[in-house]
Amino acid sequence: MNFRNRRHYLIRLVSPTAAISAVALVAACVSGQGERLSPVGPDGVWAPGVDRRGDTVSGLEVGHRLLAAGQYELAMDAFNRAALEEGLTAEVLSGLGSASLGLGRLGQAETLLRQAVDKEPQWPEALNNLGTVLLEQRKYAEAEQILRRAYALDNGQSDAIRDNLRIALENLDNTGHSVATGEQDKLVRKGGGVYRIETTP
Repeated sequence: MNFRNRRHYLIRLVSPTAAISAVALVAACVSGQGERLSPVGPDGVWAPGVDRRGDTVSGLEVGHRLLAAGQYELAMDAFNRAALEEGLTAEVLSGLGSASLGLGRLGQAETLLRQAVDKEPQWPEALNNLGTVLLEQRKYAEAEQILRRAYALDNGQSDAIRDNLRIALENLDNTGHSVATGEQDKLVRKGGGVYRIETTP
């Protein structure tokens, strides 16, 4: 299943700018003689108004960019905006969980990422990010199971998932001693982006 670039819009409202442009166009047509349009510009050339709306960037994309920049509080705000735009999708929940991990809110991050996995149980990126939170909490046995599952679903394509699985396995083999010291666990997002999260103390 391809989860990339999935965005759902139920309704698109007409902006005030578009409404004003439409009224202006009608007025120009009415003011013309016969079926001809009256010139709008001083040079006698008629042209439609400029669409000032442009392409908007989704809250999800903004959140991912802020995560990559290490701006976790701002990323939380962006993902919350995305939740209002698109609902609590698996990708929104994963983004919120990843930002929570960056802020050191491990319990909150685990809850959000488990919800993401519940919504999309075959999504390797969400499984990897949940495994990363479990690694941070030294829950190595469960982390190893989650990451092994993510690795299998990803067919071993992601270096980040493979590295996290290696860390989990090495910690299982060295009970009581974390070999992840000095290493940053890696989060992944849809589309192949990788974030290295340095948690806030």
